[in-house]
Amino acid sequence: MHRRFFLIGLGATALAGCATPVRLPPGFSDSVDAPYTLAAGDRLRVIVFGQDGLSNSYAVDGAGRISMPLIGLVTALGLTTAQLERAIEARLRNGFLREPRVSVEVEQYRPFYVLGEVTTSGQFPYVNGMTAQTAVAIAGGFSARAERDVVTLTRQIRGQLVSATVPITYPVRPGDTVLVRERWF
Repeated sequence: MHRRFFLIGLGATALAGCATPVRLPPGFSDSVDAPYTLAAGDRLRVIVFGQDGLSNSYAVDGAGRISMPLIGLVTALGLTTAQLERAIEARLRNGFLREPRVSVEVEQYRPFYVLGEVTTSGQFPYVNGMTAQTAVAIAGGFSARAERDVVTLTRQIRGQLVSATVPITYPVRPGDTVLVRERWF
């Protein structure tokens, strides 16, 4: 009897050793805590205090810029909202307004994508605080053949697309692609 328990324990230990811990590529988990940077697909609310004609909603175009009256194209790609505020203020200060005060907030984040073994794959609007699990729920849930513990997450980091296998509880950012793989059995 003791021999049977010993063999079961030995087998369980051996199988546990086969499980590899999740190793993320360099910079992958840093991007979760990093300040949000703007990119194509974001919609911004820009308020220039005292200038109703300049205050409006602006979409970041495919080149990563917004087009504003008076100052024209302003690069938003890779900037935080605070950095974009300062860039717009500097452009307005250069011959248009004496002491411009600008506020920028993200009105709508760029979408995220869900592919693979889900009910409805596609593009979806981002919601703050999302995890891979909530992304799958928004896509209609897992299909019958889906692997349910981990997903492959693809994210742009420093201009490069980087993919990693992450737990279902891992945070999703705007622009990410969540791939739900088919399980083996």
